[in-house]
Amino acid sequence: MPQLTALDAQFLHFETATNIANIAGLAILDGDLHRADLQTLLEQRLPYVPALRRKLAPVPLGLDHPYWMQEDDLDLDYHVREIGLPPPGDERQLAEQVSRLHARRLDRRRPLWEIYLIHGLSGGRMGLYTKIHHAAVDGVGGADVLAALLDTGPRPAPPPEAEPERDAPPPGQAEMLARGLARLAGNPAHAVRFASMAVPYLDEIPVVSSLPGAQFVSGLARRLAGATQVPDLPTLPAPRTPFSGPVSEHRRFAYVSLPLDELKQVRKAFGVTVNDVVMAVCAGALRGWLAAHGGVPGQPLVAGVPFSLRDAGAEGPGNQVTIMTAPLAVHVADPVDRLQHVRQAMRRLKDRFSPASARWLREFSESMPAALMGLASRSAFALLGQAAPPINLIVSNVPGPQFPLYVCGARLLHHYPVSVISDVSGGVNITAFSYDGSLDIGVITDRAMVPDAWELAAYLRDALADLHNAEADVPR
Repeated sequence: MPQLTALDAQFLHFETATNIANIAGLAILDGDLHRADLQTLLEQRLPYVPALRRKLAPVPLGLDHPYWMQEDDLDLDYHVREIGLPPPGDERQLAEQVSRLHARRLDRRRPLWEIYLIHGLSGGRMGLYTKIHHAAVDGVGGADVLAALLDTGPRPAPPPEAEPERDAPPPGQAEMLARGLARLAGNPAHAVRFASMAVPYLDEIPVVSSLPGAQFVSGLARRLAGATQVPDLPTLPAPRTPFSGPVSEHRRFAYVSLPLDELKQVRKAFGVTVNDVVMAVCAGALRGWLAAHGGVPGQPLVAGVPFSLRDAGAEGPGNQVTIMTAPLAVHVADPVDRLQHVRQAMRRLKDRFSPASARWLREFSESMPAALMGLASRSAFALLGQAAPPINLIVSNVPGPQFPLYVCGARLLHHYPVSVISDVSGGVNITAFSYDGSLDIGVITDRAMVPDAWELAAYLRDALADLHNAEADVPR
């Protein structure tokens, strides 16, 4: 039976009444799906989706990270729920319902997921909101879980012929304690390994990179090690914004779909990547919102950009992700200049990125004693949120399939990510998912900081329009 990694456990430990570690998605379906049909589908598919049939098995005294334990008697009446929107059933009503659902913590006594069928959406559509705890999956893993419940045609595919694998039971409490004591004894070695591994990459690690001398020390360590010369990363102090600081327990959610063809036209015209265009669109939207709410800072915002550490096509439990920081040029007025600024920043980041160095987050988590991790995580979040948040927001772009998918015969029209905000990451998260010719963007904000997430979502559309208009003026 797998045990949570230290990084997985971090997502459990940092949770408070305001810092919630749910990752989710809002699917818009063409048609009205019946709860009984979805439960029948889940009964067939769940044996082949380990993340949805596991619950936590805590270690006595919290001496070690919890284990996963297979739940054989899964209560689908609990996990699959349905609600209805009052007339007229518009987009804002749907988003408001999702905002409330997303702010609720999952019950740790059960498998850490819930699905809500949301009926009454206008135009003969419905919403399907699925959330799962970040301790169980990362963004890519969450997309894989969703994919297991989808079909490529209106008729559900038959279940696989192979028998599903069963998890071995977790060890008994005495063995858990013994393993926990052994891990505790090994923590100093983990700490030494983390320190030795991290020194050449201090300028890549949020918070640490802003300390005086961090860039010099990391550069010197790389030269002494004979490493290949790599570009320096800029020092990125995160400016204070209206969405900096500790978050409340309330959320706001909005979404927007942008034509993928338009992003590709901009990409081709300016010789950049689609991800560069996405980042530039986010920068333009944030500039527009900040101009209307207190003024644009004279320096870039600092975005936390998650990177997957999974090999292409690889599967595996838990989180295999790290986070890097990148400047978002909100201070640049011209949309084309802003795009080029983003392109240069992302290229520098990619030139520096390597799976080996990017594993600092996992190694750092492993170096902390499990028994102290909860207190340390919550204390660090509170301190950084109050004093000096290392980033302003999270921006993420997850590629998805470019063909239609179905749930119990109902076509999936759009899929909008609903992600995490925290005291450290700031009160805004913008996550994009490309699907069937569309870039579906979910915007989650703190209600007190950004009361109208729809306003920020509208600026995303405006920012793409600015780039698309500029692209039309490029000589062919």
